[in-house]
Amino acid sequence: MNTITLYTKNNCPQCLMTKKFLAQKNVEFNEINIDKEPQYIDSLKEQGFQSVPVLKTMDENITIVGFRPDQLRTLAV
Repeated sequence: MNTITLYTKNNCPQCLMTKKFLAQKNVEFNEINIDKEPQYIDSLKEQGFQSVPVLKTMDENITIVGFRPDQLRTLAV
């Protein structure tokens, strides 16, 4: 499976639900909290993202914005 990066921020219910879902499905991911690492905010904005969570695979074939269990399930296969 590809390396997964999950961009989150503090006090974000959708971020918490996404992290919990991935953990329950034993899907490993690298979390980048934009409140703790604000240098990633401009990069996300340049890519057209206006909210988190944003999940990207290393090869960037998969991008999921928001808590989308229907799409997240494809990562647990």
